[in-house]
Amino acid sequence: MKKIFAIAFVVIAFTACKQKASKTVEEKAIASTSAAAPAVLAEDAPKVKFEKEIYDFGVIKQGEKVQTSFKFTNTGKTPLIITDATATCGCTAPEYPKTPVKPGEEGVIKVTFDSTGKMGMQDKVVTITSNANPEANKLHLVGEVKEPK
Repeated sequence: MKKIFAIAFVVIAFTACKQKASKTVEEKAIASTSAAAPAVLAEDAPKVKFEKEIYDFGVIKQGEKVQTSFKFTNTGKTPLIITDATATCGCTAPEYPKTPVKPGEEGVIKVTFDSTGKMGMQDKVVTITSNANPEANKLHLVGEVKEPK
């Protein structure tokens, strides 16, 4: 009799643990989707249209800073929410709008490149992450850094 109770206990405990683990995975999936921007149909999603995606700063001397602005328009049907803007290195600093950009409205992403310690041809990439379709856009700052004379 004790053996039957022991086996039944192990089976129940194992089943309960397995159900709890799968529920935890489901809870994580639900939590991650609810933490993101609200789901919208692809045709209704915000769309980002940049005036330009590449800025050529030409030839500069090492140590100079270059600043530019990438203007964009939300051509989609719902508000655009930019969640992050990251650069390929610490020498490039992007600034992006923290408030939603309504359909038809314009916004600006400002980028500063510090050429201190850099030499030669440069292609600095800034990745913009948002709730748009597609959700990531890449902006480039290109040019050449020469030794100061």
